[in-house]
Amino acid sequence: MQTNQQLLYWGLADVGTNNFIPGSQARANFPYNGIDFPQSRPTGRFSNGFNSADVLAKVMGYKKSSPPFLSLVNSSSCLTNNSIKGINFASGEAGILDITGQSILRASLLSYCPQLTLMKFGKENTPSSSKNQKNVISLAVQILQFARVQNDLMGTMGQAAMKKFLFKSLFFISIGSNDIFAYYYSNSSLSKQDFMSNLVLTYENHLKDLLNLGARKFGIISVPPIGCCPSHRIYTATGGCLEELNDQARAFHATGMKYSLRNTFEMTLSVIEDPLSFTKQFAPREIFHSFIHFNAESICDPKENLCLNHKDHLFWDLFHPIQAASEFAAIILYGGPPRFIAPLNFFQLTNA
Repeated sequence: MQTNQQLLYWGLADVGTNNFIPGSQARANFPYNGIDFPQSRPTGRFSNGFNSADVLAKVMGYKKSSPPFLSLVNSSSCLTNNSIKGINFASGEAGILDITGQSILRASLLSYCPQLTLMKFGKENTPSSSKNQKNVISLAVQILQFARVQNDLMGTMGQAAMKKFLFKSLFFISIGSNDIFAYYYSNSSLSKQDFMSNLVLTYENHLKDLLNLGARKFGIISVPPIGCCPSHRIYTATGGCLEELNDQARAFHATGMKYSLRNTFEMTLSVIEDPLSFTKQFAPREIFHSFIHFNAESICDPKENLCLNHKDHLFWDLFHPIQAASEFAAIILYGGPPRFIAPLNFFQLTNA
């Protein structure tokens, strides 16, 4: 049964936001993205089908996930209606820091993996970016967009009712991995400790901004073991994870408020290390996939060869999970044990 709570998303679970950014090259609105979406339509999701925002909404009883803010901004009636139902502010390849993702081309791959950039385009044809080009919507701007929604709600229902409404609303945030990727591949003189301290402080300030705007129920999704992405495993002799990146992912966390913190790191590692027993323990039979294979060694491109058994993989491309992995994760988010989500799972947070 659908709840009457507003669902709001920030971070990376893009359902089409970047399609509305003029000139953005951090898009996924082309094949083979969306090959398993209804009508095999590429929608801007970095996935073969639905992503985590979609499947979480479904698990929680909603018919469909919230639309991107930028798809509503030019229609006051659409914005008002969806301000009550829910909105997705997430922007694929964005970060906590304003600079993250802005200088990239063809998503983070081209900035973070220069060797793959040359493989894809060749030295003479590697594209360059404009200093003023915006590729993504940073977390700070996503929060500013929500401030407009909050103001719209206040005008529609009054301040007291708006505060009560937002108190019950669910705020889901998944972000941070692109900031860590960018730092890892930069030549920054900033130490790892200083970088992480700055990143966490900036994140905490963003969360405080949301608190000041009326948010109370947070579902915070931690940074996964990004060193285990195919983008990095393909460069190790054994196909193993890059532990230096995983160490930085472990160090990143958020504290200090009423929230559900999903331990994406441990959950993903558990699937990679023991896929059969782990998914049989938690996943319903109809979405079970073995996730055994490791075959995501290039960016998604209509010129590439699509794996016939692509649904049997954990990753869709170099960075992003397959739809089945998102479905599995949503089940853990909603009703999983404290090992993977604490102090409350999302079902408990909904009713808190």
